[in-house]
Amino acid sequence: MKRLFIIVLDSMGIGELPDAHLWHDEGSNTLGAIRNDSHFYCPNLKKLGLFNIDSVGGGVEKPLASFARLAEKSMGKDTTIGHWEIAGIVSPKALPTYPDGFPKEIIDEFERRTGKKTLCNLPYSGTEVIKDYGEESIKSDKLIVYTSADSVFQIAAHEDFVPVKDLYRYCEIAREILVGEHAVGRVIARPFTGEYPFVRTANRHDFSLEPQGETMLDILKKNGLEVLSVGKIYDIFAGKSTGEPHRTTSNFNGMEVTLAMQKQDFEGLCFVNLVDFDMKYGHRNDIAGYASAMTEFDVQLAEFTANMREQDVLIITADHGCDPATPSTDHSREYVPMIIYGAGIKAGVNLGTRQSFSDISATVLDYFGLDKGNTAGESFLKEVAK
Repeated sequence: MKRLFIIVLDSMGIGELPDAHLWHDEGSNTLGAIRNDSHFYCPNLKKLGLFNIDSVGGGVEKPLASFARLAEKSMGKDTTIGHWEIAGIVSPKALPTYPDGFPKEIIDEFERRTGKKTLCNLPYSGTEVIKDYGEESIKSDKLIVYTSADSVFQIAAHEDFVPVKDLYRYCEIAREILVGEHAVGRVIARPFTGEYPFVRTANRHDFSLEPQGETMLDILKKNGLEVLSVGKIYDIFAGKSTGEPHRTTSNFNGMEVTLAMQKQDFEGLCFVNLVDFDMKYGHRNDIAGYASAMTEFDVQLAEFTANMREQDVLIITADHGCDPATPSTDHSREYVPMIIYGAGIKAGVNLGTRQSFSDISATVLDYFGLDKGNTAGESFLKEVAK
């Protein structure tokens, strides 16, 4: 019974891509920003070969896994584009972004269909926007609409005044409106609670654009293999070929769910996203918090690898960067790590720098003996399989 686990460390970039200047991300290196912090201690990732990856530095003499540095081929640096590429879709055109806010016709249509007026309509930090507009939103009964450097339409509201189910309905309306040239990658519900300066809750929910092509998930499903989705995976792929959602409340909870999945008998893929690295620490420029979260993951990783079965394969990767040491609080255009480990995988093979995240998709399908169909990527399985 073959099982493959992909764990995405959301935003764990390992250094700027050659075209980072096009996104104003020169010098970004997420792992580099946190690895020297006193809260960072990741002996298990180090043993597997994280620091043996090209340009990372500080590796061990005999890493237990094989590894590579992956470049992003798609024109973007967000969660949606990154995960789609991991799953075999290269996006040659960037999803739309709105550095000056959304056009009047979009906001007018949204207000007409929801019956709610809006505030802000600017790029904003998610924590700052509720500080600056939270009280006015409550007093005026208006929704806070904002965006970022990513292709997102975000709606924030206080849970005591706008029930979460209503906020989700407003997001569904926005998703229906945002099509064609305005087809943003994600509409995101951002509920908050408490008193000023307010806190965001765990009831965030993403309403994603459906993948624009065939993914490895579609091929796995078509061939009768299971896909187990943990964390944001279901949302990122708009539920397409993801199986039932297994939502999580934190990185720690995400790994708890994954460890529970590991005890189940299934044949196919368990696809995991750990979003706290990005949402709680990268976007907030919290170096110590990011480092601590990596340390926590490393502990749970040891439990996971100890429980792997003979035919299990583990891939650890990321979807973009979010360097907490730069002035920007947005995602960064970076290489990402790829670590592949299992009893049937050779140790210490340096696959160098691969030209697309989609090589993961091709390798997954190769592992299950499936043709990659219309998906992108070049398998590296023959180079690492024993």
